[in-house]
Amino acid sequence: MQKIIRIGTRESQLALWQANKVRKELEELGYETKIVPIKSAGDIILDKPLYELGITGIFTKNLDIAMLNGDIDIAVHSLKDVPTSLPEGMIQAAVLKRANYADLLVLKDTEEFFGQPGGIIATGSLRRRAMWLNRYPTHKVEDLRGNVNTRLQKLEDSENWNGAIFAAAGLERLGKRSKGAIPLTWMIPAPAQGAIMIACLEKDQFVIDACEQLNHYETQVCVGIEREFLKQLEGGCTAPIGALAYVDEKTEEINFKGILLKKDGSKKITVNKTAKMGRHRFLAKDCADYVINRGGKEMMLADMEGESVVNQKIYSTKKLSEVQKKILPNTIGIEDSDFIKIRFNRISPKVMKTELENVIITSQNGVEAILNSFTKDEIKFKNIFCVGRRTKKLIENRIGKVAHVAKNATKLSEYLAKELENKEVTYFCSDLRLDILPVTLKAHNIIVNEVEAYKTMLSPEKINDDFAGVLFYSPSGIESYLTKNTTNKIAYCIGETTAKEARKHFENVKVANMPSAESLLELVKNQYNS
Repeated sequence: MQKIIRIGTRESQLALWQANKVRKELEELGYETKIVPIKSAGDIILDKPLYELGITGIFTKNLDIAMLNGDIDIAVHSLKDVPTSLPEGMIQAAVLKRANYADLLVLKDTEEFFGQPGGIIATGSLRRRAMWLNRYPTHKVEDLRGNVNTRLQKLEDSENWNGAIFAAAGLERLGKRSKGAIPLTWMIPAPAQGAIMIACLEKDQFVIDACEQLNHYETQVCVGIEREFLKQLEGGCTAPIGALAYVDEKTEEINFKGILLKKDGSKKITVNKTAKMGRHRFLAKDCADYVINRGGKEMMLADMEGESVVNQKIYSTKKLSEVQKKILPNTIGIEDSDFIKIRFNRISPKVMKTELENVIITSQNGVEAILNSFTKDEIKFKNIFCVGRRTKKLIENRIGKVAHVAKNATKLSEYLAKELENKEVTYFCSDLRLDILPVTLKAHNIIVNEVEAYKTMLSPEKINDDFAGVLFYSPSGIESYLTKNTTNKIAYCIGETTAKEARKHFENVKVANMPSAESLLELVKNQYNS
């Protein structure tokens, strides 16, 4: 039976329209499909401008998680909302033919306010705000968030706004474009505005083959140039950047225009350049270099420094790299130290005398501990079961293929209790380990041979009262912290197992979307709306 392609989408009317367009086109090609709506942080947090949320991929993150968890097969996005780098294991499967890329001004009343100093325009876009203020410096721009219908209603209900700016494609797709809407032809759109993108897992060849048939090559090339320009400038959602590439059919040239502005619209750098189709490889980089060489980096840095007062401090109970720390904006200070230290045990050679049929490894420390005692050639594991995608990647890079990976120990124990044929496992663990896995397995008459591969030693530090939150990576990290510190802070936890322990002691516990330090730092960034 042919696989049913599960199409992940946000729940807004526009997102569902886009998903149903993809669904229709796939079904016309003979594929079976199913729509799976999923909420995004951008749909939930509606009281802050997008550029203040400071989250890369605010409208795409939850769809990424659903795909990596196997809940959906493809995700349908407005490409302008997608970060320039996709999560590991995911690819852009197709870009549909681009719709109207222009911005529109939807008027509240008349156009008379254009020439007046007190005009008020609404938008949640940093780019639109900056470009409007650059053209109309005596006007005021106020924040407007929500889906298309919500924003139109807020404009209708407002007593002060003269108009609001929308993407033409969104209004037209929903049949909401009013006759009096004014195309802002002078406003350079967001990179990839008006384009729909389909993402999928790079290992899913069936889905890739299906989606490739929907790809529009010219659109793919043009939006690819725009997004590369954005990436080269490293602007993300926190700098006002516009980019537009289009093909002149007479000359077969790609025309590109880009812009970078100060957030208050007081200064801008523009670039215009052309390249022959097929010879456009360095077009985006050349244009970005042009902007950078004329002070673009300094302009963005000046905007950042104007907002760099630290107003919150957090503490990490694990040492972080400088790259990881840079995920947080300058307004959030961070300090760190290792509250847990690991000492590898010498594992007896007897363990490896014969091939071990079923092996459980629940952490990267477990992998390193095994490799500390044995070479890859000495390790004889038939079926390896593990917890976490990063642990899986480490095992497959350094030991061998993983038979099954689960999100946490609970999920793994449930899987093994149901699927294991040989009712015996070897569990490489720490001296401090959760009981849930061995207890569950033993309750299902599975013999658990525990091998203490490493010791977990507490190494707590006393932290100051001015830290608002603490990052935790394991239950033992919480145990270490509690020996010297109080619980009147927010506990940011890498996963649900750690959060379960934190809830015993902390009133305010928050859990990362994915079990990684990067996701944990993104959680903090979101919390303080930096």
